[in-house]
Amino acid sequence: MEIEAPFDQHRTEVLPEWIDVNGHMNVAYYVLAFDHATDLFFDYIGLDDAYREQTGGSTFAVESYVTYQREVMLGDPLRITTQLLAYDPKRLHFFHQMYHAREGYLAATSEWLNLHIDLNIRRVAPMPEPIQRRLAAIWAKHETLDIPKEAGRSVRGIDRPE
Repeated sequence: MEIEAPFDQHRTEVLPEWIDVNGHMNVAYYVLAFDHATDLFFDYIGLDDAYREQTGGSTFAVESYVTYQREVMLGDPLRITTQLLAYDPKRLHFFHQMYHAREGYLAATSEWLNLHIDLNIRRVAPMPEPIQRRLAAIWAKHETLDIPKEAGRSVRGIDRPE
């Protein structure tokens, strides 16, 4: 299987139920779209439904951060790419970029840190060797990519009123 850098398989469109009172896609649905992209990336890695059923292994998101760059509207086509930023036997750090699929602009980004979990004991556990080998192959391609400028951000606060 060819390894894409970045992983570029998720396509969707802004659905009517995703529109908020401001007439654009609601923040909650950006997270949903990014979560669906995460699921597709994890399937690609081998962390799919069959893996969960056979091993009792899964992942839990422990941290995520979204930036909203430009709004998207009802019916807009979306393309979400995924870049592996780092990994170790127990953790996956990755970054999504959401583009307007027709116009090409960056609409939003999302950075995630997930832990591999043994669901039988509900504890962090190392990923099996076949998954780690797959990640190593993906990393060999993704490590050559530039780190997105939005990666590593946190909420930029404002001064508190006196």
